[in-house]
Amino acid sequence: MKAIKLNYGNQIINNILNKTQNMRTSLLVVLTIVFLSSCNTSTTKNKVNKEIKTEETTHKKPMFQSNDKRFSLGLNEMQKHHQLSNMRSHLEAVQSIVSLLAEDKYDVASKVAYKQLGSTTEMKLMCASFGNKKFETLGLEFHKSADKMSEVFKKHKKKEALAALSTTINYCTQCHQNFRQ
Repeated sequence: MKAIKLNYGNQIINNILNKTQNMRTSLLVVLTIVFLSSCNTSTTKNKVNKEIKTEETTHKKPMFQSNDKRFSLGLNEMQKHHQLSNMRSHLEAVQSIVSLLAEDKYDVASKVAYKQLGSTTEMKLMCASFGNKKFETLGLEFHKSADKMSEVFKKHKKKEALAALSTTINYCTQCHQNFRQ
């Protein structure tokens, strides 16, 4: 009888040890998966954070910027945000003008050019606020060209309108080729 109890007891102990071993193995597998998943996720997040800039981030410099030979305006974060907002507004105005010209709505395009891109007092002060004469000159020329573009649109001649738009956009290109935030 004792032999049967010992035999039965050994079976119970072996079952418990096997279950414990299986549980340890399972636990180790689960922990390994969790660990590797978290490493992979953080690596992926780090890559995404480096590659994608959003307004919510602190505008980290991309890896290629060290080779960027354009002149930095040395803007603080508030100035950068404000300047980006202005550039986006200018781009939206240009997009609107292109759409309006495609529909032969020259008078509306003229108003958009003058009001949103023209040489307003606000824009003149903005261009002068960066402390760089070349940047100021390009900015002021851009806004003056928008004033001229507005007048050209009033003629209702598509070829002249597109040439004026091209001149204005050329100032954008020159500025972006020479300056960075």
